[in-house]
Amino acid sequence: MAIILPGSVGAGEKSEVEHDLTPKRVVAELDRYIVGQNAAKRAVAIALRNRWRRQQLGAELREEISPKNIIMIGPTGVGKTEIARRLARLTSSPFLKVEASKFTEVGYVGRDVESIVRDLTELGVAMVREERAKQVRAQAEKAARERLLDLLLPGRSRPAPAFQPQNEETDRTETREKMGIWLDQGRLEDREIEVDVRDQGFPSFEIFTNQGVEEMGVNMKDMLPGLFGGKTKKQKMRVGDAREILIEEEAAKLIDQSSLAREAVNRVEQSGIVFLDEIDKVAGRESKQGPDVSREGVQRDLLPIVEGTAVNTKYGIVRTDHVLFIAAGAFHVSKPSDLIPELQGRFPIRVELDALTEADFVRILREPRAALTRQYEALLSTEGLTVVFTDDAVAEIAKIAVTVNDRTENIGARRLQTVMERVLDTLSFEASERPGETVAIDADYVRDHVGDIVRDDDLSRYIL
Repeated sequence: MAIILPGSVGAGEKSEVEHDLTPKRVVAELDRYIVGQNAAKRAVAIALRNRWRRQQLGAELREEISPKNIIMIGPTGVGKTEIARRLARLTSSPFLKVEASKFTEVGYVGRDVESIVRDLTELGVAMVREERAKQVRAQAEKAARERLLDLLLPGRSRPAPAFQPQNEETDRTETREKMGIWLDQGRLEDREIEVDVRDQGFPSFEIFTNQGVEEMGVNMKDMLPGLFGGKTKKQKMRVGDAREILIEEEAAKLIDQSSLAREAVNRVEQSGIVFLDEIDKVAGRESKQGPDVSREGVQRDLLPIVEGTAVNTKYGIVRTDHVLFIAAGAFHVSKPSDLIPELQGRFPIRVELDALTEADFVRILREPRAALTRQYEALLSTEGLTVVFTDDAVAEIAKIAVTVNDRTENIGARRLQTVMERVLDTLSFEASERPGETVAIDADYVRDHVGDIVRDDDLSRYIL
């Protein structure tokens, strides 16, 4: 059975999809996009499966089982973020990536850790809204079509007044039907009409409170809808541009906003995933002068969110007891044991990701569905220029990337992008003037364009 990917999954089919996502299938799907890191893939696959297993239990025991949070340890550019992101896409779970170093202890100016939950809830609402909009798309398109006809035929809307002569009403009906046919055939796409659109502009200001800047802004917009984006204004636009605006408005009318919010909150609580990047940057214990604001204070603020707490959002109370947290960090200077004991205990699974080798770089350039070589070939093909990477060119690019990583800072697979940009710099610049040509990128071509830079340590530090 093939794995069903997000986009073809409705809300009602979500549990069935998760049932099919066994750990082996999850690892196989991750292998299509990420090279190596089998230990990390197994860890997240098991964590995902345990979520489904928990849902099959009775209510009493189900509430007692907490998620098995994970700490990924490894240098930058080895696939930590991509593993978490792909995992979320497999199950259409709300996914949020945040950097732990962006938060500060309560009482200091900076981002409040509870904003993590609010942002995750917003993503969950947007996800459910998009799914429901697809479900009512056909109805919304019909309603938008009628509104377009009303705008194209002002003063000829349905129904006709009771005193109107029958022949005049018949003429208007026939005109409307003919206009509808033209509209369906796309003959009126460039016709200009005047549409009432919501005024998106509103005063911009910030109020710092103990609840954080984000929530105060939300509450003000809710309390004063007329002031914050509740007004409409007339705007002239093409029929083709107006259609999507009207479809979105009609879809919004067909969606029950209260049930949408309930479903979104439930999805966040039961299947939300938070990726805490740079957790090593806040790893630190209490010093003689007192807790470090940017380290231990942030850890203590994060602890209730990871342990499980209730956060007040505009969509209601959101509990984080069963949200899966995946933390990641290079841990070059600090180590996981430098985290406060309470936070360590909330991340029972620890997995180390391997530094990428030259062989891994070759695989990254060739194997994934969205491999870099395929991306550049596709980009340049839009100009009519055909680019082909030979095997020896791929090997040379991988070798150069490893060499530069060893000499300077090791940024993992991201180094491949800098090398590729230098290799294809001339072609990218001239592609629009060379349609119909075919260019083979071989090892000599790579060395000609990057070799001098690699040999010069000073240049490679600045350019690659």
